[in-house]
Amino acid sequence: MDIPNKAYFRIGEVSKILGVKPYVVRYWESEFKTVKPVRTKSDQRLYRKKDVQELVIIKNLLYTDHFTISGAKKQLLKKMEAEAVCTDEDRNRERLIEIKRGLQQIRNMVS
Repeated sequence: MDIPNKAYFRIGEVSKILGVKPYVVRYWESEFKTVKPVRTKSDQRLYRKKDVQELVIIKNLLYTDHFTISGAKKQLLKKMEAEAVCTDEDRNRERLIEIKRGLQQIRNMVS
């Protein structure tokens, strides 16, 4: 799915991008807490690109992979946990690199 390069999308635009009715988007929003549109003063939903991308993933899990709502939630949770592990590993790798540099500097001072 091609998502236009915009900051915010109204629910009608999101439903056209996804090929579903607006009430389906609202339902998914209520079920999947990772989708959090901004509300305007007139209480209209404005979805960020990140929200639309998440909705595309949800649609694929439900319509293509044939997960139930519950199953799709579990899949998203697994994905989020895997991403968190990757970020932890990246942080640890960066820390080790910094420690190594520090030790090399100390070795150079002592030599």
